Amino acid sequence: MEAVFEAVVFASRWIQAPLYAGLIVAELLYAYKFLVELWEMVVHIHKMEETVFMLGVLGLIDVTMVANLLTMVVIGGYATFVSKLDLEHHPDRPDWLTHVDPGTIKIKLAASLIGISSIHLLKGFVDVANENPEHLKWKIFIHMTFLASAILLAWTDKIMQKDKKH
Repeated sequence: MEAVFEAVVFASRWIQAPLYAGLIVAELLYAYKFLVELWEMVVHIHKMEETVFMLGVLGLIDVTMVANLLTMVVIGGYATFVSKLDLEHHPDRPDWLTHVDPGTIKIKLAASLIGISSIHLLKGFVDVANENPEHLKWKIFIHMTFLASAILLAWTDKIMQKDKKH
């Protein structure tokens, strides 16, 4: 009975596979959103003010960073929690996949969130005339919270790695 239950518990990790498939669909939607925004910029470039153009470029960077975040979550999460990826000899394997573990994924996710938050802050500063000062304060507060969280995650991971070596 115990062996059967343990087999079911172990197999339950596959419940996450559809979640990762859903994130892949979300990434496809982000790619579509990127192309739509880029096309709008191409069509209207001749009558765009520099500030509007810069906000458009920052929007493209933002979409790209969210897509990067999705890629890290899908690949890292699947490899960590569902099944090993057999990519040892794959010519396109990213370097970060050689040391995927939950701590590394958390730190990379935190760094991505900081990058995305930075883009949103920069958008607010570029378009400061139309930015609600209260919203800008909240964006700064949230950004600082992300920074503090990332520092704490990195510090915790460093302590845990040191403990593993002893």
